[in-house]
Amino acid sequence: MSRIGWGRWFVAIPMALLALATVYPLVFTANVAMKTRREYILDRFSLTGALRWENVVTAWTSVGMGRYFVNSLVVVTSSVLLLLLFGSMAGFALSQLRFRGSSALFLCCLAGLFVPFQVIMVPLARIMADSGLLDTYPGLVLVYVAQFLPFTVFLMTSYYKAIPVEIIDAARIDGNSVYGVYRRIMLPLGTPALLSVGILNALFCWNDVLMALVVMPSAEHRTLMVGVTSLRGQYSDDIPSFAAGVMIAAIPVLLVYLFLQRQIADGVAAGSTKG
Repeated sequence: MSRIGWGRWFVAIPMALLALATVYPLVFTANVAMKTRREYILDRFSLTGALRWENVVTAWTSVGMGRYFVNSLVVVTSSVLLLLLFGSMAGFALSQLRFRGSSALFLCCLAGLFVPFQVIMVPLARIMADSGLLDTYPGLVLVYVAQFLPFTVFLMTSYYKAIPVEIIDAARIDGNSVYGVYRRIMLPLGTPALLSVGILNALFCWNDVLMALVVMPSAEHRTLMVGVTSLRGQYSDDIPSFAAGVMIAAIPVLLVYLFLQRQIADGVAAGSTKG
């Protein structure tokens, strides 16, 4: 076998093992969700004999996963729209507009990337309680926007820096205001980056547990991921029902990865572009 052939096998085998390690937990969870409690106790690793959807129906209706799903959908959609609006405007200003202190302001945005939520969790909860925003949808949306806005600004600024300044100058000569340049030039040109950043932020918000648990303590306003974690205690002796809840929460994320994996990869790479 040639040296090139050996090199391909040297890369393919670890990648295959990595793919197997990624896919197996998903297959195992789906298999457990289709079992009865008795089947799981007798042999948790065996394949289910039939597709039983009772556990999925129980998790969706009796436990309230349907309500949690709607809560997550409302919060994530609102947060992503605000992040794209503020992030694109800030990225345009920091990359193309010349004003004093723009570099320092960009560094301050970058500094926000290095502040973990655990550091500000306690004072944030106190501020949200004093402001009347605790256990409300707007409160959680504001928390998500504040937490993920530095990441959005960083990627949008990096993307907009690659756009030639001559395009902006030509638009200004044609009579466009700063807002007109942003709306007619920067938004259309930034559509690929906006799509990528929007997908990444949607995944971040959808998979979050800690922030939603702190801001939304009541069972009525729980997001889907918080509802899944509560299933573990409520159904500690009914693992198939818990697995069904995990599967419900994972399906939207899997669909996003399957159909929009190119945009996700482009969004990760957008921050590495050099303007």
